[in-house]
Amino acid sequence: MGIEGRRNARARLRARWIAPLAVAATMAGAAQAAQAAQAAKSVKMALTFDDLPTHSALPPGVSRIDVAGRLLAAFHDAGTGPVYGFVNGVGEEREPDSVGVLSLWRAAGHPLANHAWSHMDLNTHSLADWEADLVRNEPLLQRHMAGQDWRWLRYPFLSEGGTPEKHVAARKMLKARGYRIASVTMSFGDYAWNEPYARCMAKGDAAAVATLEVSYLKAAKDSLDYSRSLSATLYGRDIPYVLLMHAGAFDARMAPRLLQLYRDNGVRFVSLEEAERDKFYAADFKTEATSVPTSLEEAMKAKGLPVPRLDLPFADLDKMCR
Repeated sequence: MGIEGRRNARARLRARWIAPLAVAATMAGAAQAAQAAQAAKSVKMALTFDDLPTHSALPPGVSRIDVAGRLLAAFHDAGTGPVYGFVNGVGEEREPDSVGVLSLWRAAGHPLANHAWSHMDLNTHSLADWEADLVRNEPLLQRHMAGQDWRWLRYPFLSEGGTPEKHVAARKMLKARGYRIASVTMSFGDYAWNEPYARCMAKGDAAAVATLEVSYLKAAKDSLDYSRSLSATLYGRDIPYVLLMHAGAFDARMAPRLLQLYRDNGVRFVSLEEAERDKFYAADFKTEATSVPTSLEEAMKAKGLPVPRLDLPFADLDKMCR
């Protein structure tokens, strides 16, 4: 083969193998860049679930293990990453059949944290009693978390003391015990659907359950739009949101559709740790009295801005299937 023939052979080789690989590499690079750009524009959300292992009423034939299993399957299918479950240890005493929920949660790779042993309200109890309730939960968390980080607190009822003095004293105690606060910047009152669901299932009222499903997803979408609107008004951006949910039977039923709704609206699920690294949550790590708001509504008030109303159908839910 002459020089010209060898040149032609090399050209054919490049055309057949090398050029397609180069094109593929370019396309892969473009796809990665597009994915990175999309991630940068996406709405970050940390999922958190309160009241493990027992929340609200159960419909006939459904166990606490069933509820946890359905939630965990939905997390897996949606690729949520780690989802903190905030624990009230008293649940295992009150409902022995719930023993196993926390182990199941951990086996699926999700962390647990403190929600006080009996869900005690700091605003209506002494700090000493509330601290004892908090500490009573710790051995359970230590056992299940096995050396991993469980020192996040979700205040029961989101009550932080009621007075500046108690608020500061509680923060100092929590700091001394190594806790960080898991604030809430998005919620649609999901807990309010669980009891009506149990009642309607007990009555076999499929039409009422369908109504609950529609209103639940509408409330979730309205809440997403509401929090995003407040954040845009305040900061001209989306902060990473921390969503408050509960480990209830209706939440478990709706979890696949709820998580899909969020993804359809540009949400990317992140860990609680990643969300709370945003400067909005800086006050969650302070122990002194501070005027820095810990919710979007408080931030609006601090700037003298009117807080719009988020209409949720609590009154209608309370009447269903009575």
